[in-house]
Order: sequence, then C-alpha cells, then structure tokens
Amino acid sequence: MSFEGSDRQRLFVGGSWVEPDGGHYPVIDPATEETVGGAPEASRDQVLAACAAAREAFGPWSRTAPEERAAVLARAADIIHGHLGPYAELAQAETGATTGTARGMQVGVGVARFRRYARVEPAEWAVAPQINDAGGGTSHALKAVGAGKAGVMGALAVRQPVGVVTCITSYNNPWANPAGKIAPALAMGNTVVVKPAPQDPLSVYRMAEALEAAGVPPGVVNVVSGRSVEVGEAAVSSPDVDMVSFTGSTAVGRRIAEACGRDMKRQLMELGGKGAAVVFDDADIGSAVAGIGTTFSFYSGQICTAPTRVLAQRGVYGRLVEQLAAYAGRLKVGDPREASTVVGPVISAEHRDRVESYVETGRKEGAVVVAGGERPPYERGFYVAPTLLADCTNDMRVAREEIFGPVVCVIPFDDEEEGVALANDTEYGLIDYVWSGDVARAFRVARRLRAGGVGVNTVGRNMEAPFGGFKQSGVGRDVGSYALHAYSEVQAIVWPG
Repeated sequence: MSFEGSDRQRLFVGGSWVEPDGGHYPVIDPATEETVGGAPEASRDQVLAACAAAREAFGPWSRTAPEERAAVLARAADIIHGHLGPYAELAQAETGATTGTARGMQVGVGVARFRRYARVEPAEWAVAPQINDAGGGTSHALKAVGAGKAGVMGALAVRQPVGVVTCITSYNNPWANPAGKIAPALAMGNTVVVKPAPQDPLSVYRMAEALEAAGVPPGVVNVVSGRSVEVGEAAVSSPDVDMVSFTGSTAVGRRIAEACGRDMKRQLMELGGKGAAVVFDDADIGSAVAGIGTTFSFYSGQICTAPTRVLAQRGVYGRLVEQLAAYAGRLKVGDPREASTVVGPVISAEHRDRVESYVETGRKEGAVVVAGGERPPYERGFYVAPTLLADCTNDMRVAREEIFGPVVCVIPFDDEEEGVALANDTEYGLIDYVWSGDVARAFRVARRLRAGGVGVNTVGRNMEAPFGGFKQSGVGRDVGSYALHAYSEVQAIVWPG
C-alpha cells in the first residue's frame, strides 16, 4: 500500500526526520477498519543508527543540569496539552479508545507524567551523607588497610543515569505508557530509543515532535517503528544500549530478558497479569461489582491490571454473578466516538479472534456464559461483547492465561485460606484486589497475596505508589520516585573523615 504526503510518517533519528528503509505499512482504526496513516518500517541499520545517536548524545545530556532537563519536560507537557484535542483524536483512531479514555487516560495521563518528572525533588537524587565511626574491631580493620588513626569514613550515595535506554511500549496506551518511560529516563539524564507498538505508533511520533519543539537536543530522543521482529531485536541487542524498559506480554518479555542477560543489561519489565479479585461474604457488593466491572469497559479489557479472575466466597457467589452479568449487559458496545459508548473495539481482527477463541475454550472446559459470548452485530470494527464466565475452576485455561479482552471468569471459594490459595495459584502476580467489610481481614489477606500491588476495596491507583509485578508479571518497579530509581544506578562515593 502506498501513502501520500502527510500520511507517511518518518522516523526520528539523531534529531532528524528520516525516510524509513522499509517503506510504510498501514495503521488501522479498530472501529472503522479504515487506514489512519502510514507507519514507517525501520531497517536494522536505522535502529542501530538511532542507538548510536543516543550513545553520542548521552554524555552532554547526562551532564546537563537537572533543572534544564526538567524545563524541557515541562515545556513538552505544555505543548502536548495545547494539542490535546487532535492528539486524542489520533490516539482514538489508532487504538479504538472511547473519547473520554483517549482524552483523559491516554493523552491526559501522558501530560501528567511529563509534568511529574519536571518536578524532581533533591531527595529523589541522592541519599544523605553517611559517616561511619568505625569503632571496635572495624577500626582495626580500617587501620590495617591504611584508613588512618580515627578510622572514620564519609560516604555519599548518589544516583547516576544508566545510559542509553531502549523503551519498548504497549499498544493499549500510546501516550501514558511511553511518557511513563521517557520522562523519568530523561529526568535522570539518560537518552532513549523508543520502539512503539506496531499497531499504534503514530501517537509516539507526535510525542517526539513535542519533545523536539520543547528543546530536547538531537539524539536524546529517538523513535523507530516497524512490524518486523528485527526492529525490536536490534533495539535490544545494540551494543550502545545499556537498559531495556519493556511493557508487553510475558512471552516477549522472556525473550528480551534472555537477550539482556547475555550482555548484563539493566531491565525494567512490566508484563502480563491475571489479577484476582477476592470478594468475601461481608463485602460491599455494589463496590465490588463497580470495580470489577471496569474490566469490561476500560480499554475494552485490554489492560494488564484488570481483575479478570473473580474469586467469590460462596455466600455471595450467586449475587455477585447475577449483578456482574447485569452490569455487563448494560454496557453499550459500539463506535467509540459516540458519547454513549462505554466499550469500544479491541485493537485488531487477530486479537478479536484470539479473545473469542478463549470464550469458546471456556465453554468447552465447562464454564457457563452468563453474559456476552456473541460477536456484536456490526459490519465493521473489531468488537467483542463484554463476557462473564461463571462456574469456573482455577485450572481452566480461561482462569490461568491472560486473555487481554473484556472477559471475566468467576470462581467460588469457601474460606479465607482457600481464597488466598486460589489467588496465589497463578504464574502471574501484578495486581490483586480484596473486597471485605472487615478492614483488618482485608489488609491481612492483602499481605498474603503474591502480587506487586493489592487494591483494598478499590481498583483505584496511587500514582506515586510503586508499580510492578511478582513472578512472571515482571521485574522492577516504576511510577513516582520508583521510576527515577529504575532508570538510575546507585554510586557510592567514599572519603576519609
């Protein structure tokens, strides 16, 4: 397919907009199946050139005053906010998100993340000086190595940038996810090579334009895209890259981790999830239904933090299933540009087929479809009806594998011990949830769940709290100060007292 004029996006390498060696491929609107524009297909050499440009820019950028780096991020935030309308329209066209989600949770959160890392407190940069009065046996050891009579040493722990960071981002949020990597990485003095998801890369190029207009020096930010596996492999394996920050599936994360391990590259991995929502008999059912129900609608279920595995204590199981089914049935599925739409399409026809195949697998395994289960009657668009599977067991594939769509399965349990055991019986461990009227029990159970985060009577998030997973849901933590730490190395400087 050929594209004309402004429909053809160029790569951003070393501060220049360059034509891709591999031509262009179509970005498809999941709601209309129309072409949004032409995304550039980078060659391996162009990806390596982007990594080399980032390496060359690293020295000067890392020595730039933190206040100057912060000012660039603040200007970028203002520029993005000033273009919120058209940027949100593009994000909606690429992802199929509803208008509210595109404006608020995609572009809006992207702006918020740039602003957050334009305000880095001194305490986030360094640990207070530590003076060791090496008394007793320690003083003898220090004297033995020539530490002087007093044996008193001063020490300072400082944070240094890692270097060149490859940021590989997810398709479900082409604004918040890249901004959550780029902003803290730049704030800490790193340079970046961004490889956006192939389904919706055009928004990330708009972000690069905003950063360029904000005054980011050439080579500090580079964006290369492509459908070929070679593009991502080159961005990971380049000898100029010191760290890889990846958001995506556990399967791809494993391959990236193997490549990073060979060269001892730093990793930040935010991978899959199969979040458990443990609902006890004494829970506020309305609150639980509203919280779990967002799984069906938010990004059409394409979100790793969703509580897609509902564990309901038997005393409330029937009511919970009934109310969740009613909730799913009330959700309007359709054109995301219409104000009344709650659930838009999933990202692609292939992904729709994958989600539908899981629903059929659930049926064959013995699950009961109590809501959804049929394709919505639209001629165009990749729509999936919000689907609730009841009478599930924790050994079913629909309960063990990440579906990444508007599908929720419900599993009964008898007592607290069984609820905790079922919740932890998974290879994932990103975010779990507990609903109970007994706050002491809710926090007790939360502490026993093997997950990077636990919501107690809420699906809300604190945007300064650490975010990341246990087990195969990832490696490392980001968000807030934790992101600054993730994109830095700790250096100890020691001197005689």
